[in-house]
Amino acid sequence: MSVVPSPRILLVEDDARLAELVNTYLGEHGFIVNIEAQGDRVVTRVQRDKPDLIILDVMLPGKDGFEICRDLRPHYSGPILMLTARASDIDQVLGLELGADDYVIKPVEPRILLARINALLRRAGCGFDTESEDRSFGSLSINSSARVATLEDKPISLSSHEFDLLLILSARAGEVQSREALYQQLYGRPYDGLDRTVDVRISHLRRKLGDDADSPFRIKTVWGRGYLFVPDAW
Repeated sequence: MSVVPSPRILLVEDDARLAELVNTYLGEHGFIVNIEAQGDRVVTRVQRDKPDLIILDVMLPGKDGFEICRDLRPHYSGPILMLTARASDIDQVLGLELGADDYVIKPVEPRILLARINALLRRAGCGFDTESEDRSFGSLSINSSARVATLEDKPISLSSHEFDLLLILSARAGEVQSREALYQQLYGRPYDGLDRTVDVRISHLRRKLGDDADSPFRIKTVWGRGYLFVPDAW
């Protein structure tokens, strides 16, 4: 089956606590979020990660958001949403003139931020609508907005992180995803090489999804590479 991929966001924010809150909230609504705290690394990250949308703070170490926006626009055509505490009319006009598609002032209600993101993605013709996204793989159904998964029409009891992991895996059904990438998307920080919480959550997810613990066929382990969500195994 054809699966609509989750929209990918690059969140450029040096406040670690705020970045984690935004990452968690957007992850719960079907987004894959990568975080960058250093302004002078953003252009390289965009070239590498190819995000569908960028959330950009203004006051950043290395390079400010206005400079970043100016540098990105010749190469990046996706939506840029500036999310900043700088509330003056001059700053808002400058941001928009430099190529930002929207300018949102902190603090902002999460639902409003989500609505602005979805509006930008629709306007850009990306084909994403995370508010109403459903995924179906045979007897498995996933509703990202309601955060409900059912198997053979029976609800599956999943923790918040287990549901997030299921969303991430199913968004790239048929593709191997590394432990490092899964960890980054779940927790919004780089993998330290030692933490095994992703493996534990995969194990729990397999058990709840009726997978074979000894020889899994729904969420396979690809040794040396990562995990594979098998779209035709349901």
